[in-house]
Amino acid sequence: MRNIYVVMKEQLVNLGMIIRISKYEERATYQSHYLGLIWQILNPMIQIGIYYLIFGVGLHGGKKIEGTPYFVWLLIGIVSWFFIRGTLLAGSTSIVKKIAMVSKMKFPVSILPSIAMASQFVTYLIMMGVLGGVLFLFQIPITLYWLQYPYYLVAMLVFLYAVSLLNATITVLVRDYHLILQSTIQVLFYLSGVIIDIKASYFPIWLKKAIELNPLFYIIDGFRDTFLSNHWFWEKGSVTLFFWSLVGLFLLVGAQLHLRFRKRFIDYI
Repeated sequence: MRNIYVVMKEQLVNLGMIIRISKYEERATYQSHYLGLIWQILNPMIQIGIYYLIFGVGLHGGKKIEGTPYFVWLLIGIVSWFFIRGTLLAGSTSIVKKIAMVSKMKFPVSILPSIAMASQFVTYLIMMGVLGGVLFLFQIPITLYWLQYPYYLVAMLVFLYAVSLLNATITVLVRDYHLILQSTIQVLFYLSGVIIDIKASYFPIWLKKAIELNPLFYIIDGFRDTFLSNHWFWEKGSVTLFFWSLVGLFLLVGAQLHLRFRKRFIDYI
């Protein structure tokens, strides 16, 4: 528990630095492109259009899911997925790519996964604005369920930091780990209910129960419950307990490994 305290304290103390560096990286990423920051919304929208044509029009034939247009259902899930995927991939290499900078500047290495997540967060906010406009156009009503959005947002951020810290540390120790992670994320895309309705009747019960334990499914399904007014998060008692237990485990192992090896990161790289 002490390791978790040390790592989380470093995030809070260096919050200003995390925001400043993430803003710089965001500008640097798009400064050589003609459209610049417009790509933050253009690239996701192109991918969303492709997924909708393939799965919405092609496979679903424009049918609704639990009374909700497939496009709305898809957008709620995929906006979160883009942020999750981007954070996991960037976070896993955050220490390896910045180790030279760390050796010249004095700041805790544990904030590098947070910087990677903060860099992705701006695009997420923009896409949430797009989602808000779509919900308005499709006349999705605002209900009390929307009040639980901050809960799922915090759950997503804490989960992503815990996993990113662990992934970033392992990537330093085992360089092939990042390649394995890329393949794993591709599989998780289909096992997290992003584009496929896992709750559909044609899936066996055992498979539904297994996928419900997937933390990414818990987050994405939670956002859908929020905006489509389906369930409160406390109604998923056992699944919620399992999710936070898993987050605690990731954070505990990640913090312990990180603090144990971070003085020797340069030697490993």
